[in-house]
Amino acid sequence: MAEGGPKARRFRDALLLLLRHPRRFWEEHRTWALVLIAAVVVGIFGVLIAYEELKRPADVHNEDVAFEAPEPPPPPPQAKTLNWPLFGLNPARTRYMPAKGIAPPFRKLWRYTDRPLLEFPPIFVGGVLYAVNNNGYAFALDADSGRTLWKRRIGTLNASSPAYYKHRLYIVNLVPGHIVKLDAKTGRTIWKRQLPGRAESSPVVIDRTVYFGCEDGNLYALSTLSGDVRWATDLGGGVKAAPAYYGGRLYVGDYGGYMNAVDAKTGKLIWQSGSLGPGFGGSGAFYSTPAVAFGRVYAGNNDGRVYSYGLRDGTLAWSHSTGGYVYSGPTVASTRHSPPSVYIGSFDGNVYSLNAKNGEVRWSRSAGGQVIGSLSAVGDIVYVAEFTEKTTSGFMMRSGRRVFTYPYGTYSPVISDGRRIYLTGYSSITALQPFNAKRLRAARIKLRRAGKAPAMVVRHHAEAWRKKARREGKSGRAQIRAGREAAARVRARYRRAAVAANAGSRSQRAGRAASADAP
Repeated sequence: MAEGGPKARRFRDALLLLLRHPRRFWEEHRTWALVLIAAVVVGIFGVLIAYEELKRPADVHNEDVAFEAPEPPPPPPQAKTLNWPLFGLNPARTRYMPAKGIAPPFRKLWRYTDRPLLEFPPIFVGGVLYAVNNNGYAFALDADSGRTLWKRRIGTLNASSPAYYKHRLYIVNLVPGHIVKLDAKTGRTIWKRQLPGRAESSPVVIDRTVYFGCEDGNLYALSTLSGDVRWATDLGGGVKAAPAYYGGRLYVGDYGGYMNAVDAKTGKLIWQSGSLGPGFGGSGAFYSTPAVAFGRVYAGNNDGRVYSYGLRDGTLAWSHSTGGYVYSGPTVASTRHSPPSVYIGSFDGNVYSLNAKNGEVRWSRSAGGQVIGSLSAVGDIVYVAEFTEKTTSGFMMRSGRRVFTYPYGTYSPVISDGRRIYLTGYSSITALQPFNAKRLRAARIKLRRAGKAPAMVVRHHAEAWRKKARREGKSGRAQIRAGREAAARVRARYRRAAVAANAGSRSQRAGRAASADAP
């Protein structure tokens, strides 16, 4: 204590001198000052080096990765009934149906509503919609009327879509963790297999084998006949995304931040490629279900990026940073009016159209709120649902022009049967039929003569004024009032136009009658 006391006092006196009289400290303790300056310089360089090592990595653009340019797409088929038998439409999960004549305006055919959340969209096969709600009830609806055909409880928590194969449904479950096989006609359980963890990876069925991921970190292949495990492959983390199938391989990302390619017959891991991560030692996580097209694998990541990997060896072709998590699964398409593109949403509230070859932005538009679910495209329109305001929008795939809005939606937007779309709301499914052109013109003329504003026009103006009031920081009651006043103004404008048109018609008829009576 006696030896340390004087040294401690000298150090304290030197520190006080540095703080109060730095010039005097330099003159009286030059050695200490030089040592202190050197330590500060070394510390600054250390911080800079650590920052450069740990900061968010820059996006990648690798032009050497092969890209398969598609053939010019054929004209879309005439309106006819098509199946949408699994999540993402097809095994490659491209989520694009090139149907003809499926475009707004739409008229509502029916709406099915239920209390539980519908986080994932239904599937459509042979005139029937199949879905599972968040409370674990699987159900079937008649696609023409919305009538419930059957309803069965398969668990207490679910977040996936069924897969249809040869009159059977295959559904994975979160709580309890299992997979079930149901009779599509009656909902009867044929077999059930327990899993070592929760599962929300919507299955894909190929040649009597059902494939899906599990939160225990494995990708599974089960026999569709017996439910026996053919193989299980351990990946880099929990698997929440649905696997995509193409060319004898399965492609799926995991929560360890890896994209994986697995042989569908043997379960052998062919390649595994990492993600860039958010920086500072963190790794990305793939919740997004991938889509396979153009010789590439496309998927979003929780590090806020969209990724494109080469199919052959998993080389990273490009990445594109958005302003938020990318839970959304991509829609990938090449149409007669738009080049090969990737359409995807982000937690930053935007929808992006990216060049499928190099990741360059073709266009980006606000979805009106955070985008969590996957997009889907029908005809020339890509649809997105947003979580904040719980609405659904449609954008022209070529230009990004918004052509459709609907006041229902949360996670996944729409599917189609080639004749109409089925829109998923928070806890509802709505069937929307495109208007026939002749009927539409007749309906518009009838509304105009009656002085009635179309419901879609009223809804659009009301929503625009509500959003304007929200941006101005007005209260919820004031926002509602602004919307109602806007709707009233639109209706009044249509009534005035009808009165003026009818008065003009009467004047013309009176003029023609007077001319006929003239000598």
